[in-house]
Amino acid sequence: MRVLALDTTTRAGSVAVLEDGRVLIERAGDSSRTQTERLPGELVEALAAVSLGTRDIDLFAVATGPGSFTGLRTGIATIQGLALVHRRPVAALSALRALAEAAAAGQPAGTRVGAWMDGHRREVFSALYTVIEPAGPLGAAVLAEVEAHRVGPPAETVTRWSSLGQPAVLCGDGATLYAALVPEPVRVLAAPPLAAFLGRLAPVDAPVPPAGVRPLYVRRPDVELTREAARARA
Repeated sequence: MRVLALDTTTRAGSVAVLEDGRVLIERAGDSSRTQTERLPGELVEALAAVSLGTRDIDLFAVATGPGSFTGLRTGIATIQGLALVHRRPVAALSALRALAEAAAAGQPAGTRVGAWMDGHRREVFSALYTVIEPAGPLGAAVLAEVEAHRVGPPAETVTRWSSLGQPAVLCGDGATLYAALVPEPVRVLAAPPLAAFLGRLAPVDAPVPPAGVRPLYVRRPDVELTREAARARA
């Protein structure tokens, strides 16, 4: 199975092409340009580098959030369009789940792993998991959700997780940004490009029709909050 995976939850994002779990190519995006300027060009270029086209893809995968409103909408719309044209399904995946997959790499069963993404406003998007089955050479780990996606101040998240059991590994740009608040002996990992992790998760996720993909905002988009604040001031 050939999978084309796209992550636009961060400014740079990434794209990957996989075949039966093997990464043929993975590229980080050009953060000096917006997602709107770069897509779908970056996808086409990555496919061309491995002598493939969009018609050769069996399953499309996209990170649905959390992340910036514009980035998520651009990435989702791009994948929806390609999947619709080629009549292929879409794996709609959480970026936090992909970060947890990165945190779980090399960890034995029973290990608790977490994901923190920078949510701005001095908040983190977070999720907590336990490794049920370690990842194989070409597959994804099996993780059990301990706490679903949430958003809040990092110190509050640490306090809340103390009753659930702190992770052994915490991954993401939120983890590195607020590393001083992470208790020992939790190991902090920087966020890697996520597209390859999304690609490995895609075959085990329940695919949906292109029209069924929905953004995972976790909290209301900034644009809505700004609009409401302006109305309140008026």
